[in-house]
Amino acid sequence: MTVPATDELPMVVIGAGPVGLAAAAHLVERGLDPLVLEAGPAAGSAVREWSHVRLFSTWSEVVDPAAEKLLAPTGWVHPDPASYPSGGEWAAQYLQPLADVLGDKVRYNATVTGVAKAGRDRLVDSGRDDQPFTVHISTPEGGEERITARAVIDASGTWTTPSPLGGDGLPALGEKSAADRISYRVPDLREPSVRARYAGRRTAVVGSGASAFTALATLADLAKQEPGTHAVWILRRGIGANTYGGGEADQLPARGALGLAAKAAVDAGHASAVTGFRTAAVERDGERLVLVADDGRRTEPVDEVIVLTGFRPDLSFLSEVRLGLDERLQAPVALAPLIDPNVHSCGTVYPHGVKELSHPERGIYLVGMKAYGRAPTFLAMTGYEQTRSIAAAIAGDHEAAERVELVLPDTGVCGGAGLFDQADSDQAAVGGCCAVPATLQIGLRAPVSAGGC
Repeated sequence: MTVPATDELPMVVIGAGPVGLAAAAHLVERGLDPLVLEAGPAAGSAVREWSHVRLFSTWSEVVDPAAEKLLAPTGWVHPDPASYPSGGEWAAQYLQPLADVLGDKVRYNATVTGVAKAGRDRLVDSGRDDQPFTVHISTPEGGEERITARAVIDASGTWTTPSPLGGDGLPALGEKSAADRISYRVPDLREPSVRARYAGRRTAVVGSGASAFTALATLADLAKQEPGTHAVWILRRGIGANTYGGGEADQLPARGALGLAAKAAVDAGHASAVTGFRTAAVERDGERLVLVADDGRRTEPVDEVIVLTGFRPDLSFLSEVRLGLDERLQAPVALAPLIDPNVHSCGTVYPHGVKELSHPERGIYLVGMKAYGRAPTFLAMTGYEQTRSIAAAIAGDHEAAERVELVLPDTGVCGGAGLFDQADSDQAAVGGCCAVPATLQIGLRAPVSAGGC
């Protein structure tokens, strides 16, 4: 097979989500030719799966500047900059119109199954840097194709690979066999079948981030309408000043409001908490489930479990390219210290670009949520800045690539694991803000304060 000259090849972008489409917009702005490969049937397919969830960023923060320039000639009207879109609104009012403008530069129902250097497996050094990439794709009909690319920008995200229930990062014993009672998504109670699944029942919510807050608040609203509905909040750490996020101190007010809504659910008695609980097993108790911790503690039986313990990158289709990833976060080595949740909150993550996102294999970049690996502190505008810098670098504008054009808000939100297992006295030394793990029930009789670090 004759391979075209590298400068004649497209830049393949994996994923037509917010960051993938932003990457395409920045490449077009630079006069480069992108080809966006989307596994789903429409733009923002993953975003559409959480269409009922409202973002904690406003429209002003989730529209990429280069994308807006592409949309402007079509008569596209920017939604109210101060309002907060839902996932469904983001997809319908911005992502799909942007993909439509890009036209045949976006290809749907194309699942990337592998990325490699043409004629070179991971082991071969000879001539490697001079070879283009080959991108292997599959189609719903079972077809297979190979696309040759000048560069590859992987914006496939982490939505398809949620972290499991087990406290050791692997599925808990019995987790797979109890799959019919376990969900890894915030429930959409607008759907009658979903509402019936949780109404009048006890549900364990496992996790401590914004998704868990949303689930707790959602179930609390259901409890006001359906007697017997109750959430059991399973936390791997203890209850402390920042358990509910930044609250009113959060410079992303909607995210602060999520934490306050979760606190209200607990204070009203619609949720109770079990802390310092790292799940090791899931056992059947008749038609119900019991979670068992690694220290032997057992929950009361629950009807359903919602696992919201974060996400992780799918690196399986990148096994033949040479990536430089941090051994803990699975993020690019230079980026990892800036986003490590053992040390940083969202407010101490710095804007970054091509320098932090480069790998030993030249010409391949992980961006967006995929770049953050297992770190939970990603914001859409961070991804937009990543793609701006990378497009500039590919175009040879190194001054623009190294320039920082984004100022992030101080969110006052902590997250993650690791240091949160330490006592308050130890936390103070490293900037953490959470309490010693314990087991307790909290509700109207035991209010918990909220605040920032």
